[in-house]
Amino acid sequence: MERVLVTGGAGFLGSHLIDKLINNGSDIICLDNFFTGSKENIEHLVDHPNFELIRHDITLPILLEVDKIYNMACPASPIHYQYNAVKTIKTSVIGIINMLGMAKRVKSKILQASTSEVYGDPVEHPQTEEYWGNVNPIGIRSCYDEGKRAAECLMMDYHRMNQVDIRIARIFNTYGPRMALNDGRVVSNFIIQALRDNDLTVYGDGNQTRSFCYVDDLIEGLVLLMDHPTEIRPVNLGNDEEFTILELAETIRDLVGTKISICYEPLPSDDPTQRRPVITRAGTELGWAPSTNLRQGLEKTIKYFEEKLSKA
Repeated sequence: MERVLVTGGAGFLGSHLIDKLINNGSDIICLDNFFTGSKENIEHLVDHPNFELIRHDITLPILLEVDKIYNMACPASPIHYQYNAVKTIKTSVIGIINMLGMAKRVKSKILQASTSEVYGDPVEHPQTEEYWGNVNPIGIRSCYDEGKRAAECLMMDYHRMNQVDIRIARIFNTYGPRMALNDGRVVSNFIIQALRDNDLTVYGDGNQTRSFCYVDDLIEGLVLLMDHPTEIRPVNLGNDEEFTILELAETIRDLVGTKISICYEPLPSDDPTQRRPVITRAGTELGWAPSTNLRQGLEKTIKYFEEKLSKA
């Protein structure tokens, strides 16, 4: 049986990934310091014979014997990663050094959950993996953006110098059940505001665009990438349908069935104006493409938040 380490395993993406891997028959070690992760996300697994939980911060060394490492640990929402910017970049840089050191020692495969934020506020649209990005290295988002860029650099250097078997997933906006109530990202913000009958807050004029990938599709892509025999290049994983933030707000308002208004606030610093992945590489190399459209995914996510708010 494969022994798989998932760092950040109690988080939104990490917990869904663990569900998928356990269903596939893997033996899982979940590592989390619970900064943004939640015990609620993994409580259904605690008594599972193939699941083990370790409370640990990956900026500190740890020795484990595993076959695969999914490095999912790092706050991904601006509210959370800006809360302690130094800690955020340490998680990306020192954390991946610790994980790569382990992968080198035990000869395990390692996948880094990178991000579309490596492209910054892109001047190329849509974004292919060949695009080097347009990131402000000293801005309020740079602790996350530059941390992830440094992590990709370290992945490639460990591969070139030590032959570590690496995979790099550049994850675009992902949403779905288990997003935190205080996540602070646009999908969860709009849904919670709509369910509470509050006006929807749009930052800027609402014409900035994003692509939204449902969590089940994203997790399938991660597993396919890890299981690919040779693909060490970065791979974009996301939905290539592009929506304005205003379109997203109107869709959520429609699905919730409320007559609330949309109000506008100033755009935060360094907020990207356009974001859409080219997913040709994922299609060609992994045979992967997202299958959940925005309305389908939002319906499932709204249902989750309805239940969550009813218990809050």
